[in-house]
Amino acid sequence: MTESVVLVEQRNHTLIVTINRPKAANSINADVHRGLGEAWERAESDRDVRAVILTGAGESVFCGGADLKALGTAGPDGVTPPETAHWGFAGVVKHHISKPVIAAVNGTALGGGTELALASDLVVASETSEFGLPEVHRGLIAGAGGVFRIGQAVPRAIAMELILTGKPMSADDALRWGLVNRVVPRTDVLATALELAELVAAGAPLAVQSSKTVARGIIDGHIPAEDQAWELSEKALARLTTSADTLEGVMAFMQKRAPVWKGE
Repeated sequence: MTESVVLVEQRNHTLIVTINRPKAANSINADVHRGLGEAWERAESDRDVRAVILTGAGESVFCGGADLKALGTAGPDGVTPPETAHWGFAGVVKHHISKPVIAAVNGTALGGGTELALASDLVVASETSEFGLPEVHRGLIAGAGGVFRIGQAVPRAIAMELILTGKPMSADDALRWGLVNRVVPRTDVLATALELAELVAAGAPLAVQSSKTVARGIIDGHIPAEDQAWELSEKALARLTTSADTLEGVMAFMQKRAPVWKGE
């Protein structure tokens, strides 16, 4: 049997969720989206789960973002199935649960990987991990929350540099600017995330969950304060996806060459 693209394991009060596509840079396709979203549903409904850890399989990549091959062959539905599109990218970026989520970033987290970290409540990163929003080099924007959430996580000037240049940020710089909570050797990432999860689980569950929902502004699984930003992101993506530059960006990536932009 083929191994699941999302692995779920419960240790005490912590649900460990692993994106299991290391040969595809743990990129997100429709199957991963469904698997992660279902894990979030399980975490929210199970009273015994008090914290969630999200990590990636392998030793070098946490999440490589959207699977551009799936996007190129099946369109948006190949990455975000319409029946669960309300969960957002990867089944989680708009899927707000009351249980605290800890991203255990075991490697590179560019594009969608950074957006998964931004959607989490706490972040533990390996010393070799990198964060960034390189979408402008594909003719796109960081439309899974990246363009507006990064400015909530780090100072405005730093956020704008990441958005406009698409250049990556080291783990040490991510710690310096407050994007992550801990930077540790790669072999210690999961253990450190589990230690944080145990600290979370030691608090009264309802108090912890209420604290998160108030701090994040979550109302019935929704963050009203983000509505306008999501609308702007979705309109921008809709315009860009019909542009020649977006097609060029995706084709250049798949053909492993530098893109030639036309501004149209």
